[in-house]
Amino acid sequence: MRDSCEAEGRRIRRWIHFQLPHSYKKVGIWSSLLIIALMIAKRFVAEPIWAKPLLSSLLIVAMLMVSLSKEKIEDEWITSLRALSYRWAFVMGVLYALIQPYINYAVDFILGSDQPQVDTGYFPVLVFMLLVQLLCFHQLKRTS
Repeated sequence: MRDSCEAEGRRIRRWIHFQLPHSYKKVGIWSSLLIIALMIAKRFVAEPIWAKPLLSSLLIVAMLMVSLSKEKIEDEWITSLRALSYRWAFVMGVLYALIQPYINYAVDFILGSDQPQVDTGYFPVLVFMLLVQLLCFHQLKRTS
């Protein structure tokens, strides 16, 4: 039983400390920019039904790649800044998920929409959380 618990603890620690190599940061940034450009371009052409969900998922993966990539110098200070930025992103994401449906409802009410949208999908919340984490981490690194 004890060996099983220790093995489980090792697996959890391995996932907690999982990071991608630093080179993935550039790949993730360029992929994100390309995907955003494709999302903008698809507005002007007829798109297949699968394009929007695919591009949305790819954007989340590319941003996650940037978020999980190591810095050139990865030390304890960077690790603590990363943890602080993830905590901040989680709190802001929860607040966003709680408040945004009411803002959508209010805007739809003011504009006189017949069917106000109350539900917020997963994509805006995840992108918001990843943006907050990346921007917060960058700002914390810059000011420290």
